Amino acid sequence: MTRSHVGWWSIWYVVLNMMILRITALIALALVHCALTTPTASAAGAQKKVLVELREQGGFAGIDNHVIVYASGCARLRHRTDRAVAMCLTNGEMRGLRGDLKRLRLGRSEAEPPGADFIKYTLAYRGHRIARYSLPSTWRPVVRRLEKILQKHGVTA
Repeated sequence: MTRSHVGWWSIWYVVLNMMILRITALIALALVHCALTTPTASAAGAQKKVLVELREQGGFAGIDNHVIVYASGCARLRHRTDRAVAMCLTNGEMRGLRGDLKRLRLGRSEAEPPGADFIKYTLAYRGHRIARYSLPSTWRPVVRRLEKILQKHGVTA
């Protein structure tokens, strides 16, 4: 073989090795990306563990608001018959909500009062679901905070 012929093969060999190296690096990068962005079973379970749930229904205005806050800090919000909105609370919102929940005393459900213009508040927390028509003092901070989150994040109340 001539000298120029050997040079061509060595250049081709280097180029081919560089291509294989790049493809291998891209595959490795893609695998790392998938591993980091795919939620684990425990993360998926934490996303679905409900921290607190509020449902407001009734009144002449036909209120039907629903707020679910998950332990992960994400929430699902719905006003009347609008589509549900998924979002995540800020650290400050979660800190405040957790503080309000520490002081929450659910008590017992109330019987529906006579009349027509009453709003039924249903709170679900720590495995209990209680319905009230008047807000006890420990409920007010939790309900007001959840209503504020409902309004702040683009869901009108």
